[in-house]
Amino acid sequence: MNVQRPICIAGAGSIGCYVGGMIAAAGRPTSLLGRRRLVDGITRHGLQLTSFEGGRWQLRAEHVNPSDDPTIMADADTIIVAVKSGDTAAMAELIARHAAGDAVVVSLQNGVGNVAILKQALPGHKVLGGMVPFNVVTQDDGTVHRATSGALVIERDSNDMAARLSVANLPVRPTDDIAGVQWGKLLVNLSNALNALSDLPLYTQLQQRIWRLLFADQMAEGLAVLRAAGISPVAATPIPPWFTPHLLRLPDNLFGPILRRVMKIDANARSSMWEDLQRGRPTEIDYLQGVILQLANQYGVATPLSRRVVETVKAAETARQGSPALSVQQIRGL
Repeated sequence: MNVQRPICIAGAGSIGCYVGGMIAAAGRPTSLLGRRRLVDGITRHGLQLTSFEGGRWQLRAEHVNPSDDPTIMADADTIIVAVKSGDTAAMAELIARHAAGDAVVVSLQNGVGNVAILKQALPGHKVLGGMVPFNVVTQDDGTVHRATSGALVIERDSNDMAARLSVANLPVRPTDDIAGVQWGKLLVNLSNALNALSDLPLYTQLQQRIWRLLFADQMAEGLAVLRAAGISPVAATPIPPWFTPHLLRLPDNLFGPILRRVMKIDANARSSMWEDLQRGRPTEIDYLQGVILQLANQYGVATPLSRRVVETVKAAETARQGSPALSVQQIRGL
């Protein structure tokens, strides 16, 4: 009898717990590799998942097999990397030491450089890039809540990993241009810092044109840099990246109906960077706006807003007092 090998989530934070939990809820063998605090919490209370659509799933610890011991990767046929970008190299070392030689590694991380790091460290493994379009935040009671819509995207391969990972309530779609998709997501993720600095729900910001103008200006800087570098981003929505700043600048009465058509969003959705500031953790600013600044310096493109945002987020990281709750004018440095 063939025994189905588990899928291991390497880095069970908010995204990792949600993805792994949904895979487990569909009956697939799953294990979560995470920090001791998370392991203890799931062992005592289980893993509760909710979604903006009203879905609710309660999983017992044995459904997701939480552990802080990397040897749990040994039996997995698929390892989904969901750590922060700054932890990618360290996780790659653990995979190299503990994972089976035939395990496929899938990166579900923000940023555009993680797949290259994994491939360099894991030459014997198939490594696939992926993209998570939706927002997930761990609430104060430990519930892992998905707050926006969208389907996972994974690099197309000969074994159709996208179809193998796709389960009920967690569709996965293949793409032939994962690099373009990741650059498109990076452009969208430039708003993460703006949301984190504001201490406002994302939906509240999107309802106010003054905030959307800030989002638009940030994305426009990113688009200018990518054009100079010859990079073609691919949108996760039907709206092409180059057109998004124009839509964001529309009056409220015109923008609202468009938003409702292209995205479903929880009224209390916040960015993962906001969660990082609230919990006193390092953010991924160097892998978002920081990447834009690197390319801007290389190609001689002015990016004053991106530079200002990086400096402001780093100051908030150092202060360790959560979100600074800044206004648009304060973020712009006016």
